[in-house]
Amino acid sequence: MKPLVPVSRPRRIALGIAFFVVFVAAWSIATLGGFVSRTFLADPATMLREGYALFAQHGFAVDVGMTVWRVLGGFVLAAVLGVPLGIAMGAWKPVEAFFEPFVSFARYLPASAFIPLLILWAGIGETQKLLVIFIGVFFQIVLMVAVTVGSTRRDLVEAAYTLGASHGGIVRRVLLPSAAPQIAETLRLVLGWAWTYVIVAELIGASSGIGHMITDSQALLNTGQIIFGIIVIGVIGLVSDFLFKAVNQKAFSWALADR
Repeated sequence: MKPLVPVSRPRRIALGIAFFVVFVAAWSIATLGGFVSRTFLADPATMLREGYALFAQHGFAVDVGMTVWRVLGGFVLAAVLGVPLGIAMGAWKPVEAFFEPFVSFARYLPASAFIPLLILWAGIGETQKLLVIFIGVFFQIVLMVAVTVGSTRRDLVEAAYTLGASHGGIVRRVLLPSAAPQIAETLRLVLGWAWTYVIVAELIGASSGIGHMITDSQALLNTGQIIFGIIVIGVIGLVSDFLFKAVNQKAFSWALADR
């Protein structure tokens, strides 16, 4: 137990699994032991039965697919527009001075507050849900990328100028390669935020998706289905996070190998 000393991969996996075992054991004791009413918190076995019923009888796979599509659609749209703007803000200070006050202001606005307006502007279709996710993550991406690019070591920039690099060459050959690993990690983190916003979008004016299922289950006091939906979100998010991290480490092994 030394600070910042990494553990081996097998030990890391074992410790991660151990937490889930302890969590499920505590959950089982609380519900099956009668400490918490199963009306308000379903036990693990009931949750699994309700989850099977969702897939076998209620077409829950379609809801999962719709939610995943919305997350990816809103996230990709935000990344495609936000990363270039963030790079421009980090590289050129006049651009930063122009955009940064508004971006800093907008990133504090809750995306859920825009839902009534977005319903008026775009209806209750897919566009409205994609825009909720877009608003929720776009400004975060812009500011985090701008900070990353702007934090590039000055000695690298000065060395490139000494070797005859142009202004555009500084951006292409110094700023972008230096910031790329951290930009990739920023996108990985922001993808997790996108999942929180998609559920908010699906709780209002949706006829499909995991959030819609959770709302219907709430009306029926079916906590088993609610918990199962939450766990499905967590599992998909965890898998996507591992995949994103694996791709980042493969692409930037020289910078992220020790994480």
